[in-house]
Amino acid sequence: MITKNRAARPDYFAAKPDLIGRLRAITRERESFALDPKLRALVEIRISQLNGCAYCTDLHSQEARAMGERQQRLDTLPVWRESPFFAPNEKAALAWAEGMTLIASAPTGDAAYGVLRDFFSENEVVELSLCAALANFWNRMAATFRKMPAAVVNCSDG
Repeated sequence: MITKNRAARPDYFAAKPDLIGRLRAITRERESFALDPKLRALVEIRISQLNGCAYCTDLHSQEARAMGERQQRLDTLPVWRESPFFAPNEKAALAWAEGMTLIASAPTGDAAYGVLRDFFSENEVVELSLCAALANFWNRMAATFRKMPAAVVNCSDG
């Protein structure tokens, strides 16, 4: 249950602007990757869902829609394994990203790597892994410091 009387958390962007700026610049470098940006967005959304990061889930969902991603696929992303809307290469990437996110309980194994390599070059595997690692970093910062997306409609108003 979320309480309304939470202690305010620091704005990590304001507290360490130079460091956060450098980290954001590194994150922007993923735009130069050969990895399909729509796939990258799906991976970042899924990681954000797993990490319970509302801010990043919202951010990457907006990015995906802006790139033409269908809402139906976004709606079924939490059940991608059962969904008929994801291609085998996307499922391989999502499995890899989930393994990197849930590394203590469901680590990436040789089988997952083998499936991933059926679809992606070594360079793309590294790019996918960097995207996943960066998403996990930003999720942990945003979720821990309770960074929230801007509300279009305040659902708590009933």
